[in-house]
Amino acid sequence: MKIAAYAALATIAASASAHAGGYVAPVVEAPVVVAPTPVTVDASDWTGFYAGLQYSKGNAEPNYAADEDFDSYGLHGGYLRDFGKFVAGGELSYDKTDFDNSGDADLWRLRARAGYDMGRFLPYVTLGAAHVSGDNDLSETGVTYGVGADFKLTDKFTVGAEYSRADFKDVFDVDNADIDTDLVQIRASYRF
Repeated sequence: MKIAAYAALATIAASASAHAGGYVAPVVEAPVVVAPTPVTVDASDWTGFYAGLQYSKGNAEPNYAADEDFDSYGLHGGYLRDFGKFVAGGELSYDKTDFDNSGDADLWRLRARAGYDMGRFLPYVTLGAAHVSGDNDLSETGVTYGVGADFKLTDKFTVGAEYSRADFKDVFDVDNADIDTDLVQIRASYRF
């Protein structure tokens, strides 16, 4: 009977310690770390100055002689302002033009640009003045207009293509002696 009493007492002691729960380490919650919001640059912001290079192939159509093809290369620089979906600005460009048969000429263009912001893609139209000077006492100012598109490869570097036309009236100071030019151009620009 003594053994049974000791066994009963041991069982009661064991169950009492089990109900006490023993020692449990306090729960310490880890501090909540908020990750910083990444700074994103709006890929569609076209505001700023830019400058670059261009290469063109074209055709001159004088109404007093045969058409003539030409190649040209040059520089351009300008400023654009992004107004949301509408982008406007201006550009000055210079091209050294090499005609197939009649020598070289310098072509300067000062144009307004207006485009539609489509993120990294910017289709645009141009309108402005063009001045050509070259061999045979050629020096004339006319109107130029065109369409084009730029694409952002990175935030700072864009490539593009453009078609433009220039109309020169009364060249060589001769009435009704007109030259119309078509120009297809590829461009690369760096944005500042």
